[in-house]
Amino acid sequence: MKRVVAGLTVLAALLTLPLVAGAQAAAPAQAGVAPAPAAPALQVIKLNEPNKTRGLPVMEALSVRASVREWSEKELGLQDLSDLLWAANGINRPDKRRTAASAMNAQDVDVYVFRKDGVYLYDAGNHALVPVVEGDQRSQIAGMPGGGPGGTGRSGAPAPPPGAQPGRGPVGPPSTPPVQLILVSDISRFRAGSTELKLEWGAIDTGLVSQNIALFCAGTGLGTRPRASISKDRLKILLKLKDTQYPLLEHPVGYKK
Repeated sequence: MKRVVAGLTVLAALLTLPLVAGAQAAAPAQAGVAPAPAAPALQVIKLNEPNKTRGLPVMEALSVRASVREWSEKELGLQDLSDLLWAANGINRPDKRRTAASAMNAQDVDVYVFRKDGVYLYDAGNHALVPVVEGDQRSQIAGMPGGGPGGTGRSGAPAPPPGAQPGRGPVGPPSTPPVQLILVSDISRFRAGSTELKLEWGAIDTGLVSQNIALFCAGTGLGTRPRASISKDRLKILLKLKDTQYPLLEHPVGYKK
C-alpha cells in the first residue's frame, strides 16, 4: 500500500510540471512585456485596369525620352504602377498576346517588381502582382563595380555605394527609386533552337520590353533608365530562379525630381 501511495505522489508531481513550466513561460506577458508582432505576409495586389488614353503622342514621347538618375521619394501610385506594367508586357489582345513582341510568341520575359515592402512577380494574365519575397530587397540588385552597362554583375561582393563611377559608366543610381523592375528571360519557353540562339532571342525580347518601359515613362512624365549592371547571381538566388531563367536588365522607375 505504501508503494502505491508513493507512486501516486510521484505521478501527481510529474503531472504538475507542464503547468509550472507553462506558468513560467507566460510570466513575461503577465508582466506587461508583449511578444514581438509577426511581420505581415505579403498579399496579391490586384492592379487597376490600364488607362489607354493617357500620355503624350508617340512622336512627342520619343522626342523627350532620356535616361534619369534622380527620383523623388514619393511612392509610385497604384494607377501609375498598373499602367507601367501593362505597357511593359501586358496582354493587349483577346488571344493573350502581349504589348511586347517575342520570338515564337514565347512570352519569355517576366517582370519582377522590387518595392519597399517586398518583391512581386507581374502576372499579366490576371493583371496582378504575386508576392515572391518579403522585405525591401532593392539593395540586392546592384552589380559589382567595373561591370558597366554590360557588366556580369557577379555576386560575392558588397553592393557599390550609390553614385559610384566605375570604369565605363555608373553602377547604381544616386537615389533609390520607389520601384525597380527586373526583366528575366526564361529560355525554356522557346520551342526550338540551340541554347546560344535562345539566349540571343531572350536578350532581344528583353530589349523590346525595356523599350516599352522607356516610352511609357517618357510619355507619362515618369523617370527611368535601363541598367544591365546587376548582380545576376545574387538575383537568381533571391528570386529562386531556374537554370533557364536569366536576369538581364533592370529599370528603376519613379517620379522625377
